[in-house]
Amino acid sequence: MRSRLLAATATTVLITTLAACGGSDGGGSDGASAADPAATSQAPSATDSPGAAAGGTCTYTETDEPGKKATLPPATPTSLDEVTITTNRGVIKASLTPDSAPCTVSSFASLAQQGYFDGTKCHRLVPGFVLQCGDPSASGQGGPGYAFPDELTGQETYPAGTLAMANAGPDTNGSQFFIVLADADLPPSYTVFGTVDAAGLKVAQQIEADGVGADGTAPAQDVILESVS
Repeated sequence: MRSRLLAATATTVLITTLAACGGSDGGGSDGASAADPAATSQAPSATDSPGAAAGGTCTYTETDEPGKKATLPPATPTSLDEVTITTNRGVIKASLTPDSAPCTVSSFASLAQQGYFDGTKCHRLVPGFVLQCGDPSASGQGGPGYAFPDELTGQETYPAGTLAMANAGPDTNGSQFFIVLADADLPPSYTVFGTVDAAGLKVAQQIEADGVGADGTAPAQDVILESVS
């Protein structure tokens, strides 16, 4: 699966899975499968790669995973500076960072243009930590049928409002992404590709305030991505 998030606090280290593409915990999808935020397997490590767009091109590799298969994004990065995520709970706007994460932004833009996110549920909420979306199966195991490399400098930080990719280890990005709900002490292992505006963060925090549902993983009230544009 493609999404494991290592969360370090002042006194403890939480390893939580952010799944999105399908598979078992620690596999190659983009999702979080464990219902327990402290559920663990191998933690991802940061790479020292300056980015995936060396030479001005992006590499997207097809994968075999459950979910909803998407058309591969173009090899030449597509620049996108802003995105509007319309949910049944409110609108979340974000400024994107195509300069530092060109292939991530290009993938996100491509999926949005394909309507990939439309009608999907945010499948994971960890109060005080993250809201995770982007898995069309809402299982924590689904993804777009491709993976692409991290775009990391090793200096990434994750303050509240950060928009970043979930993964299951180095270079396993797909469609799952998360919004940081409160300043998080994470290792620089998750590609940051944008920042949610204050109003959007408030929407996410209102979702957080409703708590987690009976399954211990998803938001208590369904959060549906109606469109991403």
